[in-house]
Amino acid sequence: MTSTLSRAIANYPNRFDPGMLSELPETLRETIRRRDEVLGPGYTLIYREPVEFVSGHGAHLVDRDGNDYLDAYNNVPCVGHAHPHVAQAVSRQVATVNTNTRYVQEALVAYAERLLATFPEGLSRLSLACSGSEANDLAVRVAKFHTGGTGIIVTRWAYHGITSEVASFSPTLGTGSPLGPNVRVIDPPDPRLAAPGVDLAEHMRGQVRGAIDDLERHGFRLAALVTDGAYSSDGIFTDPVGYLPGVVDEVRAAGGVYIADEVQAGFARLGETMWGFSRHGVLPDIVTMGKPMGNGMPISGVVFRPEVSDEFGRSVRYFNTFGGSSIPVAAGAAVLDVFEEENVRQRVLENGTALRKGLEEITGDSAHVAEVRGSGLYVGVEIVGDRQTSEPDRARAEDVINDLRDRRVLISGTGKAANVLKIRPPLAFTAADVTRFLETFAEVAKVRL
Repeated sequence: MTSTLSRAIANYPNRFDPGMLSELPETLRETIRRRDEVLGPGYTLIYREPVEFVSGHGAHLVDRDGNDYLDAYNNVPCVGHAHPHVAQAVSRQVATVNTNTRYVQEALVAYAERLLATFPEGLSRLSLACSGSEANDLAVRVAKFHTGGTGIIVTRWAYHGITSEVASFSPTLGTGSPLGPNVRVIDPPDPRLAAPGVDLAEHMRGQVRGAIDDLERHGFRLAALVTDGAYSSDGIFTDPVGYLPGVVDEVRAAGGVYIADEVQAGFARLGETMWGFSRHGVLPDIVTMGKPMGNGMPISGVVFRPEVSDEFGRSVRYFNTFGGSSIPVAAGAAVLDVFEEENVRQRVLENGTALRKGLEEITGDSAHVAEVRGSGLYVGVEIVGDRQTSEPDRARAEDVINDLRDRRVLISGTGKAANVLKIRPPLAFTAADVTRFLETFAEVAKVRL
């Protein structure tokens, strides 16, 4: 194994160690062996014993032996695995026609109108792509065109995608994927990082101000601040709210724009609002969306304030063969139907509150849990060697993750030290699912926490 590959594996939380292949059951081992012979570089499996699923429903996955797993990890099937309404909408469209944005599509226009209606007034232009990476790539391209700058500010361990451009401002990809010279990193909004006597709002504002000054010192005019509203790769920091308006003021004063990456935080994931940025009472210049839009279909989006995007549209031709094509749009529209018919946001708010409360009760006396944090159905549990020192304990976190997997409950890890349990289920998570999760977590906590 090359040193580069070793570093990539080390950076990946909750990864399968290929050196343990011989320990797996024969059928699984053979499939993984064949997989390694035909797939390109960089693919990683998760869990000490990887698992293969053949079907799913709601927040549940079923393996080849018929075992039911509670999925508390996957955000792509936003309204639930194999949701019948989404499946039927896609099936009907596949059997009808699939055209692109060079042709008039009433369904595309109707979908754009419905989606934009969920945003605050002022965000009124939608471009469609296939992935969150493509969405962030286009967002930054427009930001650079609009501002004339190239400087990018992101949080210290952020992930925004895998295109060449977007990878250059995704620190979590590790040392094998260097940041661009035009990129500066700031702290995530963790109140513990502020100096004594300094509140979070001033700390974050100072971080951004320092990053802007350093960019200018090196000849880079600011183009954009890009943040994930859940700060998922940084370790999940959704609260407290209120620091963001001052940060955005600094960005705009320097001639830059604010890009809200809602791939993780959007579509009511955080409970109180449809979009993560709305919790802070701030209006972004650009918003990007991805994974949950089509419940598994490849659709992503970028929403703009027209004064930011219109000149780009007049000057640069943008076309994406599959972005805005009929089948993904049908999936996206069906997802919005489910949000309306099932009152998804309220379900997220109620079950997310119950989930966090239960986790706090289970871990309240643990010397190895520094904090339970999050909002809605996005929860982080920070695992440490000792609560007094807050030294990250990745090994213990991975033990918890794999013990849960062995009990057929799926989560993963996040944060620079990969010591934060990432609990991020489909939004189909029910009260019964919360109960099952907490009962299983309590069993593992007795042993590990």
